[in-house]
Amino acid sequence: MTTQNTSTLEDHVGYWLRYVSNHVSHAFAQKVESQGVTVAEWVLLRALLDAKSASPSQLAESVGLTRGAVSKLIERLCRKKLVDRSSAAGDRRYQTIALTTAGKRLVPILARLADENDREFFGHLKREEKNRLVSLLQDIVRRHGWKDLPVD
Repeated sequence: MTTQNTSTLEDHVGYWLRYVSNHVSHAFAQKVESQGVTVAEWVLLRALLDAKSASPSQLAESVGLTRGAVSKLIERLCRKKLVDRSSAAGDRRYQTIALTTAGKRLVPILARLADENDREFFGHLKREEKNRLVSLLQDIVRRHGWKDLPVD
C-alpha cells in the first residue's frame, strides 16, 4: 500500500479549523470558568440579556439546545443565583426565566472576556482579514443550514 497519494491531516481545512477552534474554545472556557460559569451557561445568560425574560422552550430554540439541556442549565443557573424562574399562577409548566441582579452584572464581565479572547487569538489580523474570515465561516454555516449555537 502506498502513502504517496494519501493526504495528510494538515492537508485538510477541517484539521486547521479544529486545531484553532480547540485552542480558542479552551482558552475561553478557562476565562468564563474563572467567573464560575461554563460556556453553555454563558450562552444562555447572554441570550437572556437580550430577551429580558423567556420560557425554557424559547431559550432552547434561540440557542439551539434541547429543552432538557436548557432545563439543566436553568437549574444550575438558579442554584448559582444568576437567573430566577417564576411560574404562571403556580403552574410549573409555564415558566419564565430572567436574569437576577447578579446575572445582569455578570454578563458584561463575560462579554469582555469573550472580547479579550477574540483579541488574543485574532487581534493580529487586519480588520479586512478578520471580516473575510468571519464571512467565509458564516457562508459555510448558511450553506449547511446550521442553527444550533456552538456551546461545546
